[in-house]
Amino acid sequence: MALIKTLNGITPKYGENCFFAETATIIGDVEIGNNCSIWYNAVLRGDVHYIKIGNNTNIQDNAVVHATYKKSPTNIGNNVTVAHGAIVHGCTIKDNVMIGMNAVVLDDVVVESNTIIAAGSVVTKGTIVESGCVYGGIPAKKIKEISRELLEGEIVRIANAYETYAGWYKK
Repeated sequence: MALIKTLNGITPKYGENCFFAETATIIGDVEIGNNCSIWYNAVLRGDVHYIKIGNNTNIQDNAVVHATYKKSPTNIGNNVTVAHGAIVHGCTIKDNVMIGMNAVVLDDVVVESNTIIAAGSVVTKGTIVESGCVYGGIPAKKIKEISRELLEGEIVRIANAYETYAGWYKK
């Protein structure tokens, strides 16, 4: 079973039909919506500020979600994929977003809906990521706009696929 730990009197809360891998760690002031999955070795550490996650969101293997003490909480919307090894720190990620493998999203960033952050990218402090675009690089910059096919074929497909994958582990 995942490590779900109360810290400073605050216990993580989560919705219905969630999957937490045995080695996932969820600590303190964390709220997770319905139909979410937190995968192997992912860490959600709500010790210095809150973390809120919407519905149908997946935090994949070795990802880290954290915040900045009393300054920058982390808010993650619905239908979000935080891919393997990504770091999401003290930022806001809106709905229908894919954060690529090993990407880093830093404090006070706002990632608008229907967006992709490319694998390996670093979104620097305070960046506003425009809706409907792909951002990539170090530092991350706008690469292109997202087509309807890319939005549905990648962002929505992957979010829904991870709900399916989580179901395999619940059996």
